Amino acid sequence: MTSDLPRGPAALAALDPRLPSPLEELRDERFARRGLRLLLKRDDLIHPELPGNKWRKLEPNLGAASSGRLTLFTFGGAYSNHLRATAAAGRLLGLATVGVVRGDELAGRPLNPSLARCAADGMRLLFVDRATYRRKAEPEVLARVTARAGLTADDCLVVPEGGSNAAAARGCAGLGEELRGVADVVGVACGTGGTLAGLAAGLAEGQRAIGFPVLKGGFLEAEVERLQTEAFGARRGDWRLDDRFHGGGYAKVTPALTAFAEDFTTRHGLPLERLYVAKALHGLTTLAEEGAFARGMTVVAVVTGAPAPVGPSDTKSSPSATSNPSATSSPSGTSSPSGA
Repeated sequence: MTSDLPRGPAALAALDPRLPSPLEELRDERFARRGLRLLLKRDDLIHPELPGNKWRKLEPNLGAASSGRLTLFTFGGAYSNHLRATAAAGRLLGLATVGVVRGDELAGRPLNPSLARCAADGMRLLFVDRATYRRKAEPEVLARVTARAGLTADDCLVVPEGGSNAAAARGCAGLGEELRGVADVVGVACGTGGTLAGLAAGLAEGQRAIGFPVLKGGFLEAEVERLQTEAFGARRGDWRLDDRFHGGGYAKVTPALTAFAEDFTTRHGLPLERLYVAKALHGLTTLAEEGAFARGMTVVAVVTGAPAPVGPSDTKSSPSATSNPSATSSPSGTSSPSGA
C-alpha cells in the first residue's frame, strides 16, 4: 500500500460521501388513506462503492485504521455486504484488508461473485471452520486467527461481523440527527443492531425508531442495548423491535415478501433489496394498515441497500436473488447478516 496517501479524516473526506443522504417522498395509498406521509431515507446512495448504509458504520473505524495505517481485520459470511464494503474501502484508502469467512469448506471452491469482488478489491480471504467462527470474539481464538494471517493485535484494527461496534453505533447516530424535525417514526431493518442503536440515539425527543430484525431468535434487543451502553453509556432514545417480518430467518424470502416487493416496485418503480429493505418496508406498511400510526404522522423507511446485480448463472447461489433454506437464524450460524 502506498504511504503517501492522505490519512484519517482527510482520507475519508476524499471519498466524497453524499451526506446527508437524500430523502424521497412517496405517494403510497396504503399510507395516504390513513393520513400518513411516507419518506425514504436513501442511505444506499451515500457512496457508490460501499454498498448500503455501510459508510456510517465503517467511517469511525476507517478513520482509526487510516490514521495508524492498520490492516482492517473483519468477519462475514459468503455473501456479506460488510465484507464487500470493507474491501472496497480498503482499496479506496490504500489500506490492507483481511476478511475471515465462515466455512472452511469454501476454501477449495470457486469464489462466488461477492467474495470475488472482495478479492478483486485486494482483500485477503481467510476461511475458518464454523466452530472457530462461532468463538471468534474469544481473545485466544481471535489471537490464533489473526496469527494465521501473520498479524498481531498491534498490526490490525479488528471490526466485528456486520461492522457493529460502539464506534459504528456512534457513526450511525448521524442518521438520526439528519432526521430530526422530519420524522415521527423511523423504521429500519436490523441484522447486528448497530444501525438501530445509533439511529435511536440520534433522534430527538418525541421521535421513535422501530427495528425489524431479519434474523429470528429474540437476541437483538439485548445486543442493541449493549451497543448503546458501550457507545453512549446507557440505553438511548425511544425504540422497539417488531419481530414479525424476518420470514423465518436471515436470507429467507417468503412468497408474501416477494409479492410485497414486486408490488412495491410496480407502484413506485424502485426495486427493493429483499433481505433487509423489503422486510422493513413490509413491516412499516403492515403497521400502517393495522392503525399503529396516528393520522398526520410522517413515517420514514431507511433504505440500507440496493439489490445486488444478479446474472443468469448466479440466481441459484445468491441470497439476494432467492431464499436460502439452509440459512440459520443466528448471526454465528451458516448465513451472515450484512449488518444493518
